[in-house]
Amino acid sequence: MLLPRWERKARIFLCVFGLCLSVYALHVELSKESNPEYRAMCDLGESVSCSKVFTSRWGRGFGLVQFFVDQHSPLNQPNSVLGIIFYSLQMALGLSLSKKAAWLLVFSSWVSVAGSLYLASILAFVLGDFCMVCVSTYIVNFALLFTNFKRRRAIDGMKEKAG
Repeated sequence: MLLPRWERKARIFLCVFGLCLSVYALHVELSKESNPEYRAMCDLGESVSCSKVFTSRWGRGFGLVQFFVDQHSPLNQPNSVLGIIFYSLQMALGLSLSKKAAWLLVFSSWVSVAGSLYLASILAFVLGDFCMVCVSTYIVNFALLFTNFKRRRAIDGMKEKAG
């Protein structure tokens, strides 16, 4: 059994799209911090504002890191930086056909989906906002989880046939 043909194309699309969303989110956050008058393209109204979300306390370290380190610590990075790292790792690990890489892809996807569910609940129930960029990243993360499950199953099948 080979990897599904669509898997590579889907991974590249999802990772590139996720990287673009993360870079844009970082741009919006940094622009808003340096210029409070900055208005992002994704700021459509009072309750549809990505810059409001990105500059909230939950926009850095999931709002949790600041309980362990200073708010301005290098460890308290914007969530978008974590997204850039995540999508880059997903792309790089996707080049390997090893079982270990497949397992890491699935595990890191579960972590990203858990983070997405956490941030989605903050978005809806605490901030009362709708962020198109955020929701798009949640969708990308769920799609990557699905893609990684299919990949792991295919790699397990390849290893069983070979061994």
